[in-house]
Amino acid sequence: MTIPYLNQILLSLVVTTLTILLAISGVYVIHILQELRESVKKVNKILDDSQTISSSIAKPISGISGFITGIKGGMDIINLFLSKKPHKSTKEEEK
Repeated sequence: MTIPYLNQILLSLVVTTLTILLAISGVYVIHILQELRESVKKVNKILDDSQTISSSIAKPISGISGFITGIKGGMDIINLFLSKKPHKSTKEEEK
C-alpha cells in the first residue's frame, strides 16, 4: 500500500521544519547582535574614561617636567655667573 503524494508531504514537512529552525536561529542571531552592540558601547565608554583619566594625569606630569626644566635652566645660568673667573688685565698677562 502506498500513500499518495508521499514525496510532496515529506517535502512540505522538511521545508516547514527548516523554515521554523531558520526563524528561531534568526531570532537568536538578532539577540546576540544586540548584546554585542551593548558590549561595544560599554567598551567604548571605558576607553573614553581611560582617555580622560590618562590626559588628566599627563597634564600635571608635563607641568612638573616643565617646572624641573626651568629650574635646571636657572641653575645653569647661576652656575655660569658663579664659575666665571675675573679677567686679568693686560699688564698682568705680560708678566
